[in-house]
Amino acid sequence: MANVVLVHGFWLGGWAWRDVAPALRAAGHTVYTPSLTGLGDRVHLASPAVNLATHINDIVNLIGYEELDQVHLLGHSGANVVVAGVADQIPERIAQLIYLDTGPLPSGMGVVDFDGTDERAQKEQLVKEQGAGWQLPVPDWITFGEQQLQGLEPEHFARMERFCVPQPWATAVDPLTLTNPAREQLPKLSLATTFTEGDVQQMVASGVPIFAPYTEPNWRFAELPTGHWPMFSEPAKLAQMLADAVAEKL
Repeated sequence: MANVVLVHGFWLGGWAWRDVAPALRAAGHTVYTPSLTGLGDRVHLASPAVNLATHINDIVNLIGYEELDQVHLLGHSGANVVVAGVADQIPERIAQLIYLDTGPLPSGMGVVDFDGTDERAQKEQLVKEQGAGWQLPVPDWITFGEQQLQGLEPEHFARMERFCVPQPWATAVDPLTLTNPAREQLPKLSLATTFTEGDVQQMVASGVPIFAPYTEPNWRFAELPTGHWPMFSEPAKLAQMLADAVAEKL
């Protein structure tokens, strides 16, 4: 069976996959749900020194020390840059990249560069005033809007309130550096939960850089209509889609 590594997005931790990983393991897959440095159960390691390279190394080292090959590597949301950086360093260990409700930023961009000017300025102000200059505070989730929050129940928000912690700001602003062309040949799946294939086509046509690679032949696209946190809102469906993706049924 397959090796699956699930990388959480901003503010989360390995705990986010608690309702997803068991189903994949029951299907016979080996599943890893690491917490990136400074987040989740590794929050005690948070410091201004934690940056994008730290998080990429977290996953590169996991794969190396566990001696994993043919890894199905998933990145949720802001972990898009993490999984891309991992694939750039060790493409020979990766079976496919799965982007969960996110897309591949081009080399030279950081996660925050995808924000509009006003949104970035607001985040910078929050980091300065509430994050000691190096942490992005946990957001007021309602600011994400109805589409992003679709499917979340009070117990989900309560869990997020208990376990989410500030994101090291450098992981958002550091530009992604990609140099290995072997990464580009890897199979890639976009598993979208808040946008459709039609939305992607429109954004490709308008020149949005994060979606430009979707026109390449090694990309596949699948939809799971729900909010931005499907590991909470639709864990069983997400697990089944991931099992199908590993089995190349998607």
